[in-house]
Amino acid sequence: MKKDFLSIADIDEYELESIVADAIRLKRLKSAGAAHEYLRGKSLAMIFEKASTRTRVSFEVGMTDLGGHALFLNPQDMQLGRGEEIRDTARVLARYVDAVMIRAYQHAAVEEFARYSTVPVINGLSDRLHPCQVLSDIMTLSERFGDLHDLKLAWVGDGNNVCNSWLLSSALTGMEVVVASPPCYQPKEAIVARAQAAGGRVSVTTDPEEAVRDADVLYTDIWVSMGDEQQRAERLRGLKGYTIDSHLLAKAPSDALVMHCLPAHRGEEITDEVIEGPQSIVWDQAENRLHAQKALLVRLIAGDMPAE
Repeated sequence: MKKDFLSIADIDEYELESIVADAIRLKRLKSAGAAHEYLRGKSLAMIFEKASTRTRVSFEVGMTDLGGHALFLNPQDMQLGRGEEIRDTARVLARYVDAVMIRAYQHAAVEEFARYSTVPVINGLSDRLHPCQVLSDIMTLSERFGDLHDLKLAWVGDGNNVCNSWLLSSALTGMEVVVASPPCYQPKEAIVARAQAAGGRVSVTTDPEEAVRDADVLYTDIWVSMGDEQQRAERLRGLKGYTIDSHLLAKAPSDALVMHCLPAHRGEEITDEVIEGPQSIVWDQAENRLHAQKALLVRLIAGDMPAE
């Protein structure tokens, strides 16, 4: 049965735990060099309106590992770039492939594609949400902590799409999520309200030091995302004081971990000494995009993974 993954809220707590467990198992199989071609003969269409490193490589390698095939589709090389409507492309691609991953500027485009596709659609990033990133982040923290209930994550900086997905994940993980952003860059009130209504423990402050106090995890992302380049100077001024540096890290517990979904602009949202420091788990996050998305693909295309 068709099931899309447009938001982390599209799965429940049980499904999240199951996907994470599958991802950890797939990571172990890959490390051991053991075959796990659970999607042999299956195809994934990947539509990229935005440039990508981690999303493209992890999905493409993931499908290869699983015995399937991934097709990279640039809208400018498709009829989408010449005015074909999203609904028409969605209907046609669904006749050819087993799932579609789309990385788009507008979340509405992802929703429209999913509405007309008869195969599962995965949100590889939109202006509103980035659920695949948070899925892999949850896997990464699960490897470190096991049970995530009662952990505290402090988000510092721009309340962007990744931040939104972290807020929506709170009800699923049991984690507390505190966002520290200047007023103009805080997450949308509707997202905060939705997370709270679902039972998430989320809050927003303007004080980074307050946010990181007693935090188990400090998280940040770039301040100038693709499409925001013309606002670069304004954003750098507005977000000044929200850098995760050694001074801010010292305000958190000594065993707090640091996360960043990449790409990083060192010296802006995070300093070189922190991202390269012993508390950083950034590279584990990046690797786990591969394993978490493989588990997601198996779940959406084939159902449960075969028993060991």
